[in-house]
Amino acid sequence: MKINISPLLWPVFRRHLIVFSRNWKVNVAFNFVEPLLYLTALGVGLGAYVQPIEGIPYLKYLAPGLVASSAVFATAYECTYGTFIRMEFQKTFQAMVATPVSIDDVIAGELLYGTFKSVLYSVVILLVIFILGLVESSWALLVPVVMALGGLLFAILSIIWTGLVPYIESFNYFFSLFMTPLFLFSGVFFPLTGLHAIVQKAAWLSPLYHLVNLVRGIILGQVGIHLVWDLVWVAAAVIVLFPLPFYLMRRLMIK
Repeated sequence: MKINISPLLWPVFRRHLIVFSRNWKVNVAFNFVEPLLYLTALGVGLGAYVQPIEGIPYLKYLAPGLVASSAVFATAYECTYGTFIRMEFQKTFQAMVATPVSIDDVIAGELLYGTFKSVLYSVVILLVIFILGLVESSWALLVPVVMALGGLLFAILSIIWTGLVPYIESFNYFFSLFMTPLFLFSGVFFPLTGLHAIVQKAAWLSPLYHLVNLVRGIILGQVGIHLVWDLVWVAAAVIVLFPLPFYLMRRLMIK
């Protein structure tokens, strides 16, 4: 399938940024408060009763996982509910393709905006945990780069689902049956070594598992060849899945 992306994707992205700039304080506050509550309730509250994990205090173990998970959740919400609303209710897509902007440019703009959301919120939460003294290495400066790739992957996955479902209520299945299990069983809260071997092997298929490994490794300074394989997994998933949202959204727009 040929994908025709032109420089006109940038006006699409700029349009989203303009809309975002009008209510950015509310958006940032929401995505800032939730991980802060997790850090407080689990990292400080529960963490007082949890032994260090792999020699790491629980709060420091938890914080990088929340950086990765909170960022991709922001992308997932934007590229499911946000994309669907722009397409079905606001008719923004239809207005855009009535201009020289193509449907592929529109979808590329959506992917870029979802990636932007992931990078933005990962930086916000990274700054918070830095202020709290939970960042152990200057390698943490690479978090935005990692989350750009991770955000793109979750933007792709989210728009794939958007292209498959007919109703906005269907996104409940995406978050309940896909995002929540990833959140719970991708090493955000605890290492998976204590779980059944089947669960540990299944975690290899989780994109969030690899992102948590990457973010935790570079924030805590545990950088090694093992992180390269996580990076390769995420990059390969992006390459393989990249054409799907374009195909599915084209078909949906035609309908």
